[in-house]
Amino acid sequence: MKVAVVAPVAAGVTADPAWMVGFAQHLEACGFESIVVAEHSVLAARYDSVYPYDSSGRVDLAADCPVPDPLELLAFLAGHTERLGLATGVLVLPNHHPVVLAKRAATVDVLSGGRLRLCVGVGWLREEVEACGTAFATRGRRADEQLTVLRALWADHPRGVSHHGEFFDFDDVMCYPKPVAGARLPVHIGGHSRAAAQRAGRLGDGLQPLGVSGTRLASLLTLMREEAVAVGRDPGALEVSLGHLVTKIDADRAGRLADQGADRIVLGMPAINDIEQAKDVLSACAQRLGLSP
Repeated sequence: MKVAVVAPVAAGVTADPAWMVGFAQHLEACGFESIVVAEHSVLAARYDSVYPYDSSGRVDLAADCPVPDPLELLAFLAGHTERLGLATGVLVLPNHHPVVLAKRAATVDVLSGGRLRLCVGVGWLREEVEACGTAFATRGRRADEQLTVLRALWADHPRGVSHHGEFFDFDDVMCYPKPVAGARLPVHIGGHSRAAAQRAGRLGDGLQPLGVSGTRLASLLTLMREEAVAVGRDPGALEVSLGHLVTKIDADRAGRLADQGADRIVLGMPAINDIEQAKDVLSACAQRLGLSP
């Protein structure tokens, strides 16, 4: 079982270089598989959107909380770690032009020795997506096209890549460096909707439906695999990442998540801003799970 940990963005520490280096290096020393960092290009001081992962419909994140760019942050952490996986969770696709994103992601992957995993989503905060210049209602179709563009630019096309779609249009372009795995740089789909599960089956390398369990989770995983079969892909090759909490996970709970189909557990951190306390919480978690450095 792979075990990842989300950096505690709500603690206001993810733009603190010393804090994040200490956190990432301790994750690596404890034997965690990867660090996961969130994205918000902007947060809204006032918003009408409904946050889907809390019954209140509001996100527990102040609008003035520092949220660094995820790829810039992962590039910085790559230089301070050796083995730790580097993941977004989630990168908000509508905020990015895929041609620029292809180059940025490939650069981080190459310079880190192939450690990048993208987990992408279409976003829930309409005010953020619109501030980045994208019509909120089109973000699903746009995401499908973005994923197609990314894969094409990462693949080996000696004569260049051309694409003519609804949102993006170009001819004979070449994007280097390529990711270590080329077009197969891991791209997982984050989300809890049927559309996210279908997108993972058609275009992704896995699904990260955090906060979903039971029959609803089983239904999403079945849908993902059926969609993969329908387009001629191997459903067994798709990974599933399920969520839990650093402070509550143990071997028994991890086993139950594995029984639900998890290949990876993505653990949320409490909003701790004391790095030594955070390290103690991580060490205790690693010990409960029997992780090895």
